[in-house]
Amino acid sequence: MSIDPRDPVAVAQALIACRSVTPDEGGAHALLERLLAPLGFEIHRPVFSDEGTPDIANLYARRGAGEAFVFAGHTDVVPPGDEARWSQAPFSGTIVGDELYGRGAVDMKGAVACMVAAVARALDGGGDLGGPVAFLITGDEEGPAINGTAKLLEWAHARGERFSGCLLGEPTNPQALGDVAKIGRRGSLSGVVTLPGLQGHVAYPHLARNPVRELGPALTALMGEPLDEGTEHFEPSNLEVVGVRSGTGAYNVIPGDAALQFNVRYNDLHTSASLMALIAERLDDAVGAGNYALFFERPNAEAFLTPQGPLVETICAAVEVETGRRPALTTGGGTSDARFIKSYCPVVEFGLVGQTMHQIDERVAVADLETLTRIYQRALATAFG
Repeated sequence: MSIDPRDPVAVAQALIACRSVTPDEGGAHALLERLLAPLGFEIHRPVFSDEGTPDIANLYARRGAGEAFVFAGHTDVVPPGDEARWSQAPFSGTIVGDELYGRGAVDMKGAVACMVAAVARALDGGGDLGGPVAFLITGDEEGPAINGTAKLLEWAHARGERFSGCLLGEPTNPQALGDVAKIGRRGSLSGVVTLPGLQGHVAYPHLARNPVRELGPALTALMGEPLDEGTEHFEPSNLEVVGVRSGTGAYNVIPGDAALQFNVRYNDLHTSASLMALIAERLDDAVGAGNYALFFERPNAEAFLTPQGPLVETICAAVEVETGRRPALTTGGGTSDARFIKSYCPVVEFGLVGQTMHQIDERVAVADLETLTRIYQRALATAFG
């Protein structure tokens, strides 16, 4: 079936029909290749691997030489859950009333479709994009994020690819299109504190050492005092204990250890290294150096901020013209692939309304797909000015 690349709704429906649940490509990149190649894009579809993680298909498309303006996104989606609970089949791309239903409609096949349509419209009738343009599309944003955007950027950089700026199409708007553009993200750091004890019979506590007694001081060390009060562009950092583990399952056994699992979302007052040192210092004071074991997962995101400048103004101006609203500039929410892109060029995130992302009956207003396409096309028209 022929798909008009200028039509964001048709492109979104076709992408939704691709069952691209992480780590499966599901035909989504093959579809994008069929749409972008006739528009003059050189297509590459590298697959990256790493020990203990699934192989991931990625797509890189470029048109023109020189520093490219980049559209970035992902075609992988989270599982639909119980498909019987959906009012419309999750991979059907069905339109009901004025809304398009399907897994990825918001996060973020809809935005990828708008990117394709924006470029196709700019080229319609022999038009020009104004400069080199690239697509950076991964299939691993919803997964481990190891064999996706990070490696695709390394691969592109090794080939001599350079970028002037990037528009990432994550769903940034909480209520209506035009609410929010994201100019940074908080960092994320996860870890586990283990408190050693000596297992023994509860009737003979003098022959054992109960590590649960130290959970209180350790919790106070981790969560008792705020990490900071926030900065101009960032919310206060927060450390949350998300898991407590101890016990053997028996009522008459003092456990041999206890553990606290935690995650920190932090602003630009910290780095992962400075936070690791601060957490260790607080635990030293609370339970004593040498009386605990501290393990940190590999940091997967440092805090970053895209300074206000040409890229931020280009996106905000395009949003304001097409929606009548000047988007608020925020750094809130979770992580995104912007954490990788920021090391190669400035990056701003702007996409659809995120109210139904990852939910049963994920859906997007058809009108928003049209508006977002016009925003992307307007941003592209001024990106090389």
